[in-house]
Amino acid sequence: MAASNTKTSFHARSNSLPSRPHPIVLQCDEHLDRLRSSNETSSSSSLSHKLGALQDLHECVEKLVQLPLTQETLLHEPQESCVNDELLYGSLRLLDVCTTAKDSLLHTKECMRELQSIIRRKRGEELDLTSEAKKFLSSRKVVRKAIFKALRDLKSISKKGNLKDQQNMALVSLLKDVEVATLSTFESLLNFISGTKPSSWSLVSKLINTKRISCQQVADENEFSQLDAALQSSVLQMTNKSDSINNLQNKLEKLESCIQDLEEGLEFLFRRLIKIRVSLLNILTN
Repeated sequence: MAASNTKTSFHARSNSLPSRPHPIVLQCDEHLDRLRSSNETSSSSSLSHKLGALQDLHECVEKLVQLPLTQETLLHEPQESCVNDELLYGSLRLLDVCTTAKDSLLHTKECMRELQSIIRRKRGEELDLTSEAKKFLSSRKVVRKAIFKALRDLKSISKKGNLKDQQNMALVSLLKDVEVATLSTFESLLNFISGTKPSSWSLVSKLINTKRISCQQVADENEFSQLDAALQSSVLQMTNKSDSINNLQNKLEKLESCIQDLEEGLEFLFRRLIKIRVSLLNILTN
């Protein structure tokens, strides 16, 4: 599975179909270009921007797969069954990675709210955060374990055959480009949520011939890493001074806002991914 530098043109080879790209295909190309050229920094605002670009892209793809032209092309163009299988597997893979990201945010949010609740209940009292900090950091280890497993699983896409070489079919190429760009953004998001430095190589961006869309070193603007560091400091220094509590509350509030934005974007994407997969199943399995 490889991405293309050139714009995809949905040219059907049948003389009965139009030779010009459909307007929706051109829109998909534009959204792909916008996503590829988006800011590579790993701030929450950058990731929110990328998720917004993904929302526009998949909203366009949803319209594309519902076109009679798309259905006719997928059903009647000569192609190997592995192409259809890979399209269906790819749609499922996107749902799996999106689910991992959603679950990671939900788990972190639940643990974070428990910590916030304890701080509010004991406001003005002597508060020992050490045990609660350890509990939160342990929960974050569970989140990271799930994220790292998902990132390892993405390695399998580099072992897949080059579908564009097997089948010179523009529609399939476009759908695979969309999948690669989406997985690349999810990779950045998962690294961001983990709050750790990403590995020195990118699991997905190796497949992209454009600029690498991957997570750079986690910077100070990463709200997840900031909170992890603040709690780790509480454990190591055994400090419960009021300024430390205030600093922690500030980071909790920032992370809560960040999680809310990311959750909204992922929920929209998840619904779109389901609709696209259902459409592909209806086309390719009936």
